[in-house]
Amino acid sequence: MSDSPAGSCCSHNSHVAVAADGRKDLLAPSADELAECPVMVGSTVVKADAEAAGLFRDYEGARYYFCCAACGPRFDADPAKYVAAT
Repeated sequence: MSDSPAGSCCSHNSHVAVAADGRKDLLAPSADELAECPVMVGSTVVKADAEAAGLFRDYEGARYYFCCAACGPRFDADPAKYVAAT
């Protein structure tokens, strides 16, 4: 294991599936396990974590996951606005 932060298993970005040295990060969630918050575009959300925290809404047959508790009420106020942006 490398002494650099990029090579450390404790200093990795949990949303990157390949380490800096090219090795696959076996602890990173797969793309199927991730979603993008429709309110805070660019914020990656682990679906299981969002569901466990109640940070999701179902709208028109699709499930939307949020990065924080403040995003749910914003989405509720105008879901069509956020769905159109995704």
